[in-house]
Amino acid sequence: MNRFVIAEPSKCIGCRTCEVACVLAHPMIDGGLQNLSPENFKPRLKVVKSATVTAPVQCRQCENAPCVNSCPTEALVYSNGTVQLIAGRCIGCQTCVVACPFGAMEMVDVLVKQSELGSLAARRTVSQAHKCDMCIDRAEGPACIPVCPTNALILIEPSSLESVSEQRRQQALASMEAAESR
Repeated sequence: MNRFVIAEPSKCIGCRTCEVACVLAHPMIDGGLQNLSPENFKPRLKVVKSATVTAPVQCRQCENAPCVNSCPTEALVYSNGTVQLIAGRCIGCQTCVVACPFGAMEMVDVLVKQSELGSLAARRTVSQAHKCDMCIDRAEGPACIPVCPTNALILIEPSSLESVSEQRRQQALASMEAAESR
């Protein structure tokens, strides 16, 4: 099983600190620091809000990932227990976005280097898949987890999944018992 990050909506306050940490953990564009203007702010997770729930949505690093299976150019691959994007292979077809059951994939416009455009190119940007990469190049792991002020984000490792499941079962039991005693 792959590891992944999950959010506890009951703890999330919607501060978007995780989004900022994500962008800062992936700062390099063409060898320089990214300009953090609104159009360049492209986190690999998105905080979604409803009237009653707030939580970040990000890639669950699926075992038999629909996005990987649907990609015609094999731009999405399994690596070190994660699903990774090989950006150079992405043709912007958006099949991964449609295939993802969590809505964790998105397309972003990426500036293409002039040397890659060729003399007849009409576009300076291309659409490219964008997703959580679990900060695979970061020794400390996902940048979003330690910055969360309410500890709403949890790294789920295959070995810890059973203990998390048991904890959830106990919480559900306690809630049922509290409801019955009323």
